[in-house]
Amino acid sequence: MSVVFEPGPESTSVRWRWPRLRARSALKVLGFCLVLGVWQGSAVRLSQLSSRHPGHWAPAFIWEVTSALTVATLLPLMMTAVLNAPGLRVGWGRFLGIHLGAFALFTTLHVAVMTALRHGAYAFLGLGAYDFGEPTYQLPMEAQKDLISYALICALISLMAAWRERQKRALRAASLEGELRAAQLQSLTGQLHPHFLFNALNTISSVMYEDLPRTDRLLSDLGQLLRASLERTEPTWTLGEERLHTERFIALLAARFGDRLDVRWDMEAGLEAERVPCFALQTLVENAVKHNQDLRAPLEVRIRGRAQGPRWTLEVEDTGRGFGAASPSAGPGVGLAQLGRVLALLHGDRAGLARGAGPEGGARVTVWLPREGAS
Repeated sequence: MSVVFEPGPESTSVRWRWPRLRARSALKVLGFCLVLGVWQGSAVRLSQLSSRHPGHWAPAFIWEVTSALTVATLLPLMMTAVLNAPGLRVGWGRFLGIHLGAFALFTTLHVAVMTALRHGAYAFLGLGAYDFGEPTYQLPMEAQKDLISYALICALISLMAAWRERQKRALRAASLEGELRAAQLQSLTGQLHPHFLFNALNTISSVMYEDLPRTDRLLSDLGQLLRASLERTEPTWTLGEERLHTERFIALLAARFGDRLDVRWDMEAGLEAERVPCFALQTLVENAVKHNQDLRAPLEVRIRGRAQGPRWTLEVEDTGRGFGAASPSAGPGVGLAQLGRVLALLHGDRAGLARGAGPEGGARVTVWLPREGAS
């Protein structure tokens, strides 16, 4: 059995979570509890043998094995309590309520199932009727023992779950670092592509004697693009930074395509501070231009940003050929797939990427991400 923490809901409502059970792990736990019961039964039997009238050997093992196996079958109950009880820093009420209710159910089921198993084992071995004892004293004694068992097992489950979560975060961080380096390499490779540099530098050289301020801006844009690709180490930056980076990229594209490229921005106010994967917007714009660069008709690229409750969307739409027809000049199309992997590593199922068609039949790519501070 293992505890798996699912991502929290996007709304403020409470969602009850359940542990994920695996057959192999469950069999291992049952085997361990069986061995533990036999071990404890042997200790009880040795204590009996030290007396003058040790009695039959079987009861000691029946008591301990039935108790251990019953605890094993009730582990999902304790796992569920750990999954759904928040930390003490979040609030005592829900924490205590869940654990008190789970413990009451645990000790009730433990005593009931354990007693039933002992009655069956006694009858099967011909030991007569099992005597549970006086309930007035026996039940409080069992509850005290169960309280210790419940607390220790829940603490162990919490420690194991925390260890697994740390391991998962470490693996995700390592994977994200690799994806970021790949994105940086892809961005730099695209900008250092001979055709890109040739056209950019050729355009710069063609205007340097006619428009020195524009020449200076283009050279600055190219330098800033290369610097961002080489120096960026964080996986995300703000939408404002991403827009500035993309505008530099678009300026170089516009110098190449001239009137054939028309980029329109429509960003909702208040989104500038939202975090976005580095080079995400550049990837979307580059994808739109690359798949339509052989077309002679003007290409319009529309960039939109919208807030939608606990999340926000970033959309790039073009008036080109769309996803249905492949461009002979386009690359292998790894940019969108890589961006999708980065989004999954950063936010799990709270972020994603969808492809579709625009109203003119061109391509539309929509990225949704959680808003800063949204649960």
